Amino acid sequence: MANQNPPSTSDVEALEITPSETSPPAKRFTAKTALENVKTNLVFRSKWGELNGAMGDLGTYIPIILALTLAKDLNLGTTLIFTGIYNIITGMIYGVPMPVQPMKSIAAEALSDTNFNVPEIMTAGILTGAVLFVLGITGLMKLVYKLIPLSVVRGIQLAQGLSFALTAVKYVRKIQNLPKSKSLGQRHWLGLDGLVLAIVCACFIVIVNGAGEKNRGCCDGAPTDQTDQRNGEGARNNRTSKLRKIVFSLPSAFLVFVLGVVFAFIRRSEVVHEIKFGPSSMEVMKFSRHAWKKGFIKGAIPQLPLSILNSVIAVCKLSTDLFPEREFSVTSISVTVGLMNLVGCWFGAMPTCHGAGGLAGQYKFGGRSGGCVALIGAAKLILGLVLGTSLAHILKQFPVGILGVLLLFAGIELAMCARDMNTKEDSFVCLICTAVSLVGSSAALGFLVGMIVYVILKLRSWTRDEPLSTIWTQKSPM
Repeated sequence: MANQNPPSTSDVEALEITPSETSPPAKRFTAKTALENVKTNLVFRSKWGELNGAMGDLGTYIPIILALTLAKDLNLGTTLIFTGIYNIITGMIYGVPMPVQPMKSIAAEALSDTNFNVPEIMTAGILTGAVLFVLGITGLMKLVYKLIPLSVVRGIQLAQGLSFALTAVKYVRKIQNLPKSKSLGQRHWLGLDGLVLAIVCACFIVIVNGAGEKNRGCCDGAPTDQTDQRNGEGARNNRTSKLRKIVFSLPSAFLVFVLGVVFAFIRRSEVVHEIKFGPSSMEVMKFSRHAWKKGFIKGAIPQLPLSILNSVIAVCKLSTDLFPEREFSVTSISVTVGLMNLVGCWFGAMPTCHGAGGLAGQYKFGGRSGGCVALIGAAKLILGLVLGTSLAHILKQFPVGILGVLLLFAGIELAMCARDMNTKEDSFVCLICTAVSLVGSSAALGFLVGMIVYVILKLRSWTRDEPLSTIWTQKSPM
């Protein structure tokens, strides 16, 4: 075999045109394969884990939606119906707990400006969605994703995570007026929305979930029966192992949320009589030129940098980190965010996007498949059709301290993404980006400063390794 003549050129060409034996033929896309993909994407990895993970996004979703419903007369029923449909569709498409969250910059503007009402909110959402849709289908979003360094993305994620965590602590410590986004004073220790309740809920989640994914499987390394018998402690260790397994498998976030719902009814029993069954009225909205102008200037322009960075680029990066076996595209994520707002906002549904914080929160509490978000989507859809806007009466009584606890763990999980910054330069850029984002309350400003610092450090490193005269000679055409 060693003396065998090498194949001739014609043989090589023949081999090149012949399909490779190692690579399987490309699978044809048919309705059957699409149905199989949807089924695979919606399969629960763990029933309790997916149910628990579905609660991980509520710490940001409920306060924003409730505040806009009470302060700006947002159509809660329509918003629940559309966001529920979005949840189900994104679960079927991506097969991971891809969240659907309100656009935070638009919500903040609406809550701070008395003249920024529902028409302006909707036009801001439509215009933001249109830009993201165009960036997606033209491939420009992919170019943006390639140009932005990981250290800057991590800085944005760290800033967003810390912002969530700080807001969560404020929810726990102080009484909140959600419609006006104001703190009213120190929260009492006791009561159905007291500090003790929030602290107990937080400790319960830490006991069950630990610091994250690795702690949930700690029972896997428990001693076997044979080992226990050799040590003479088999029965006792076996009981301890079973107890730990039961405790660590509890759906902590779901149980905490159910407790909050029960307390909401106890705090004001008359809320039952305020519930009206049936969906809210839905109609196509009409907008004035003034609404389009104000929605673009005060809503869309501040929201776009946040959506591009946190809702598309950071979400794509975090999804790849958490689910390396799957492929994610900024093009696809950008297009889905765009389409959600190009459809729902015309009917009065709150502008929405994907969010790295929501994804981190759902993953933290056990969400691993598209079934997680499809489950919460189905719940939103049913509540929107059955209770409509009257659901706001129940949510108004929900203990804000419990919402703060859920938001706290979602924020910490997102902030922990920055732990892979191993070099001092990367950490430096990441932390500067985070500091500017937090102090200036602007992800866009933090991104800009982070990019400038990153470029300066690269130029400094480049000129240190090579004399300027050499670089100029190499670059000069002469």
